[in-house]
Amino acid sequence: MSYLFICYPKCSTCQKARNWLKDNNISYTERNISEQNPTAAEVEDWVGRSGLPLKKFFNTSGLIYKSMQLKDKLPSMSEQEQIALLATNGMLIKRPLLIGDDIVVVGFHTEEWERLK
Repeated sequence: MSYLFICYPKCSTCQKARNWLKDNNISYTERNISEQNPTAAEVEDWVGRSGLPLKKFFNTSGLIYKSMQLKDKLPSMSEQEQIALLATNGMLIKRPLLIGDDIVVVGFHTEEWERLK
């Protein structure tokens, strides 16, 4: 199986995740989230397949998230508005993302990624 690895190449966590994929001989296609924003349809699909709450897809430590004061704004936004917002700027999305046929993993936590082997 090959995965879609969505990352920001300058992110140290993304670099660790890429190294983990290589060290474990896991096939993947890399996509730079800052150059190719996910579409609203992709975000909606990933959220649905992940089983995670939509809030987990936001990069809450990011500068854009903070400058837009999303901590205060998200609770009053509909799910569709939040998905549309995530599709406007890839840097709003928590990364890395690993997308497979039957799995969507948000962030890099080794114990979660071990399930891929």
